[in-house]
Parts: sequence; structure tokens; C-alpha cells
Amino acid sequence: MSEKRRIVTVTRKTKETDIELEMDLDGGPVDIKTGLGFFDHMLTALATYAGWGLMIKADGDLHVDSHHTVEDVGLVLGEALSTALGDYSNHARFGSSLTPMDDALAEVAVDAGRRPFLHFEVQWPQAICGEFELVLVEEFWRSVSQRGGLTLHIMGRHGGNSHHLAEAVFKGVGRALAQSLAPRSGGVLSTKGVL
Repeated sequence: MSEKRRIVTVTRKTKETDIELEMDLDGGPVDIKTGLGFFDHMLTALATYAGWGLMIKADGDLHVDSHHTVEDVGLVLGEALSTALGDYSNHARFGSSLTPMDDALAEVAVDAGRRPFLHFEVQWPQAICGEFELVLVEEFWRSVSQRGGLTLHIMGRHGGNSHHLAEAVFKGVGRALAQSLAPRSGGVLSTKGVL
């Protein structure tokens, strides 16, 4: 397999958001600025545990609320993953993790195989972290899975602190993606021979 780095740039500009993203699936610096401090913290954890280089600059209509920014960052991130994976034939495809964060425990399984689906089962003990509405976490991962062609199962097994639980989720998804997106040779990993 070639040592070619998987680097992509994606932009999205709408009446609600203006987003620039640069991603290197094989590592690099992480710099996230969405205007939402808690979301930046979670995205930084995701990139760190996935082993990515990731730059995101997002300007959104935060005077309305955070929904459009969070959803559109998810769409752009998913598109970047899809673009970086090309024909989805040269990566390990499956990954999973069981990730603790103090009192919280998150379980994640992913199939990076062009079959978008999200199962999200997390009960937040508190509805807000800082000024971030945690209901948006599911919206974010739905956008990522749809645009990225990921089957993604995210379960919060337990936790009494929503910050810890969210962090376990984002770190856990990062760890599972680090496995599933690891380069491999031999073509498409499928009994069908195609995805």
C-alpha cells in the first residue's frame, strides 16, 4: 500500500453557517473554533483519540441557537471522512471501544463501510454543559454517520455527570474510528467483494 496521506479540505457555506475543515486522517495538529466552547472541547477529544490532524473554523447563527452550527459541522466532518476514504477499500472497516471517564462509561461500535446508520442511546443526567444543549450530540453524530457512510452505535452505559458522559462518547468514537480507519491492503473488506 502506498504511504499517501489521507488529507482533505471541505468547505460549506449556507445562510446559516460558514465552515472550513482540513483533516489528515494520519495525524497532525488540532485546532477547533466553532464559537461553542464545550463543542470545541469534544471535537478536540475526538480528533486526539482518532489520531487525526483536524482544523475546523465555523461561523454560525449562534444568535438563533447552536443547532445549525453543530449539525453542519457534522455534515462537513462526515463529508471529509467520505472523501478521505475514497472507494472505502483500503481501511480496516470495523472498530469498537469501551471508554470510561470517571463515573461515566460509553460503548461505541463503528462500520466504515458506506452503510449510514446511527443508533444513539445516551441518557443525559444534566441537559446542558456550559451553554451547550446535549440533545445536539445525537444530531451531530447523525450528520456524521449519514455523510460519512458510517454505521455507528453509541451507548452511554452509565454516568452521573453529563460532561463526563459526553467526553466518554467523543473519546470512544475517536478510539473506534482509529481502529476502523486504520490503513490496510487487500481491497474491499467484504464477503461480497464490493461495498
